[in-house]
Amino acid sequence: MCAVTTLPLSEEDTALRRWMLAQAEEHGCALIQVDEDDTGSGYTFSAGAWRRYGVPEAVVVGLDPEMAAELIHRYVHRAAAGERFVPGGLYGDFFEGVSLTVERVAPSWYPEYLGSAFLLYSNGDFPALQIIVPTSEGYWPWSLDAPAGFAAWQPVLTESGKPESWRPGHDGP
Repeated sequence: MCAVTTLPLSEEDTALRRWMLAQAEEHGCALIQVDEDDTGSGYTFSAGAWRRYGVPEAVVVGLDPEMAAELIHRYVHRAAAGERFVPGGLYGDFFEGVSLTVERVAPSWYPEYLGSAFLLYSNGDFPALQIIVPTSEGYWPWSLDAPAGFAAWQPVLTESGKPESWRPGHDGP
């Protein structure tokens, strides 16, 4: 995992940490949403699910913020209830008519996509899954026929930028 130097927290970081802990206690996790900007799409991630339930934190990239928040809450509650999410498996019962899959997030992406979680896990020692959603036509970011720019809009957060826990079209979507 990523090693991070521990420094005294600022008042702002201390308040954010307290808020995340309270959200995790009340809702199972805190949701952190980052808006899209000139450098890329927006994303939403959980903070506190690993601490509260021992389930991997989750990140969703490029999805509408409200839908991403609902998706992560559903994932956390199902995982906390004992459901295991296997990278490359298809899960079609989160939203009607939409299948999704998950992939392990490479620790090298943690600072960029899960940065605030370091306020809860200062040494970066926590697992994280990316929840990946195809286009409405069923194209995944790695699909050859995916719309132009889709792979950049919803990057796969592995070292290679492609699924690494399964082989697309063989033992995964």
